[in-house]
Amino acid sequence: MKRIVISGTYCTGKTTLSLALSLATGIPATHALTMREILPTLFPGKTLRACSYAELLCLGMKRFEERIRAEAAFPEGFISDGCTLQEWLYGSTRLFTGADPDEYPWQQKLKQLLRYSRYRNFQEQLRGFEGMAKAYAKTHYDVFFHLPLEFAFVSDGHRPTSERFREASEQLLLQTYDEMGIVPTIVSGNLDVRLSTIIDHLALSPVMPLEAAIRHAEDLRKKKFDSVVLEHRRRSPPETVQWFI
Repeated sequence: MKRIVISGTYCTGKTTLSLALSLATGIPATHALTMREILPTLFPGKTLRACSYAELLCLGMKRFEERIRAEAAFPEGFISDGCTLQEWLYGSTRLFTGADPDEYPWQQKLKQLLRYSRYRNFQEQLRGFEGMAKAYAKTHYDVFFHLPLEFAFVSDGHRPTSERFREASEQLLLQTYDEMGIVPTIVSGNLDVRLSTIIDHLALSPVMPLEAAIRHAEDLRKKKFDSVVLEHRRRSPPETVQWFI
């Protein structure tokens, strides 16, 4: 069994595809906690948009920790919804877009000048995080499937992401693959096509009809992921998210 990564930037369908592939093949899927699930524990009362560079980095490192813990539970193989590069990517893209990508570029530049020391500290800390994330990704995954930007970004009103942020992080991720010598298989098309493409590429025999796997995956995503309460409304601490499918 291989350690499989469903990679890509934000809102490209990684979670649904990971769930569907797990259901269709019987290979366990792992999912890192989302930042909004981690946020109430680390920074109670804050929203993601209100977080500083240092706080965003802290959230990314906690997510990194949760991811490697979840993957360690399946030494014989798993399907990972994203990978450790995603945790680093979130912070590193902020160097180009600013902490809130909805702002105009001139506003971001002004903030960076006014808070120059904080910005430089963030750069230095992020460089160390980059090393850990890349080293883990290089040695702990066997095959990468990359989902390109094919679908429009749908804002949920709380995450500091945008179409501009997605495009910048997509370019950085593709550049990172190349620098690390990772050759991902680009998987395009709708969910049916993506799922069939990956199963064929891995020469796997489905244990469930693909249509049924997709239907159940979409239901699971809605119930377990889309239903996560926004961070400013949460009252209880989050639980570790691991799916043993």
